[in-house]
Amino acid sequence: MATDRTEPLETPVTEQNAVGTGGRVWRGLTGSVAAGFALLAAVVLVVALVSDSGPGTAVAVWHVLGALAALALQVLLVDRGRGPVAGLAGAGVVGLAGAVLWTCWWA
Repeated sequence: MATDRTEPLETPVTEQNAVGTGGRVWRGLTGSVAAGFALLAAVVLVVALVSDSGPGTAVAVWHVLGALAALALQVLLVDRGRGPVAGLAGAGVVGLAGAVLWTCWWA
């Protein structure tokens, strides 16, 4: 009989690749905020282009730039990073979305 030389399906959990439940929840939350912000920016951009009485060019530009920055933070630092850098980048995602929403919708 031949010996089984297959690799295990899952990578063993070590301290380097272990992520706590809090980290996964935070990463999921900030990812949802970034994705929702990108969707909102797309809708605002389309409405600004199609409608005469839409939100205006400045509001559309701020939404698009904010969403691009939030997505870049999410993909480059939150999803790929660990520890305080990823946590602070996640706070940056939430902060960017909050700042654009506050200034363009409520202020």
